[in-house]
Amino acid sequence: MDVNPLVNSLIPSSISVGLLLSFFTYLAVAGSILPGKIVPGVTLTDGTRLHYRCNGLLLLLVLIALLGIGTQLDIVSPTIIADRGLELLSTTFVFSVLVTLLLYVVGCKSSDQNSSLKPHGTGNLIHDWWFGIQLNPQFFGIDLKFFFVRAGMMGWLLINLSILLKALKDSNLTQSMILYQIFCTLYIIDYFFYEEFMTSTWDIIAERLGFMLVFGDLVWIPYTFSIQGWWLLHNKVELTTAANVANCLVFFIGGIARHSNYLGDLLVALSFSLPCGISSPIPYFYPVYLLILLVWRERRDEARCAQKYKEIWNEYCNLVPWRILPYVY
Repeated sequence: MDVNPLVNSLIPSSISVGLLLSFFTYLAVAGSILPGKIVPGVTLTDGTRLHYRCNGLLLLLVLIALLGIGTQLDIVSPTIIADRGLELLSTTFVFSVLVTLLLYVVGCKSSDQNSSLKPHGTGNLIHDWWFGIQLNPQFFGIDLKFFFVRAGMMGWLLINLSILLKALKDSNLTQSMILYQIFCTLYIIDYFFYEEFMTSTWDIIAERLGFMLVFGDLVWIPYTFSIQGWWLLHNKVELTTAANVANCLVFFIGGIARHSNYLGDLLVALSFSLPCGISSPIPYFYPVYLLILLVWRERRDEARCAQKYKEIWNEYCNLVPWRILPYVY
């Protein structure tokens, strides 16, 4: 097997670097000037309170409009992301490593200059590199954690749209691809419509910004969550009408089940993979990964709640014995 084409496709080029930097520049500049609701974040452990401009949906729509104009003027190809997927993946990975290194260096200097920041670092290089030192690092007034997760979600949609246009160009558009695209688009639009609630999630208020979050937001979200789209682009899958209806039910039930948040997320993730059929386990990588992640996170939630609420939490657990899936787990 000749691996040279694969290796060559992973080498970053000036085009991929330019695309990535243009994307981040747009998010930084337009995100700071486009109108949006100013949402106060929760009070942090040091007593400070950040404020966020929640204009993600408008930011996304303007970006799509600009890209549409660019394709009409032959400035950018509508399938450029699909054509350069591996190249963009490696470029984003390198960018994530460089950003994490910079965050680590800046965090160490901040800890040396301000004793109040020292508890954020453990002194363990590997641990602090992975999990980060600073809780909410800023860049010209931009909260980087909020910025990166926004970039990841938008990147996911841009990858999917490029895959969709590639399928249209190659006359390879199937019902499975249409279902997958609809489900993901609704999920992403829903995220940005309720973007203000992201400001109070655990990742924003408690997780330090290191390689775990940078890589997760910039690489894992857009490229792993779009695996099903890549699969359908290269593998034609035709499902029965009954299978398509069942797939739709799984998706819409997972959107409704807000009170069982983790179960809802798992059902939605499963609905992204079901249009790919069952001929290969590859499209099911995302829901399997999410299951492992959520079980791990649920265990962490359990420990925090037990410590915070003590007897009240024990009473609640007795009343609600099932963690995620009733009668199973």
